[in-house]
Amino acid sequence: MSRIGFGQDSHRFSSDPNRKLVLGGVAVPNEAGLEGNSDADVVLHALCRALEQAIGRDSFSQYADEMSKRGIADSREYLKVAKAHVEEAGYRVINIGLTIEALRPRMETLSPMMKKTISGILEIAADAIGINATTGERMTPFGQGEGIQAFAIVNLESGR
Repeated sequence: MSRIGFGQDSHRFSSDPNRKLVLGGVAVPNEAGLEGNSDADVVLHALCRALEQAIGRDSFSQYADEMSKRGIADSREYLKVAKAHVEEAGYRVINIGLTIEALRPRMETLSPMMKKTISGILEIAADAIGINATTGERMTPFGQGEGIQAFAIVNLESGR
């Protein structure tokens, strides 16, 4: 049996010059960070939401908010929890599709590093992760450079 999950997340850029940008578990140098209680990694947040949805659970915010209150701001840790939930439900990740809407930064150079990070955490092949990016023809606040939006779709297969 297979299941599909879809997730979305978005954050605006922070005015704090010390805030670091993190996307797909990768620190992006020389870019403004995003507002949020955690590292505001929109890519991993969208992915966590998709994983939780695929197994019929509620939003990952239920545990991410609590983790953040305990000082755990690294979204890679949230992804590890989502992975554990998937495994507890008797599934494994087959493949992932990610779409990122942003004016900046350029995603082409970041994609290989994001794939390596995500594939390492989820224990899947990097080529089972597709990442594409768009500015949306600059029609939304994300394409106009006010923040970043990410979408994720996951395909799970029963491991039983």
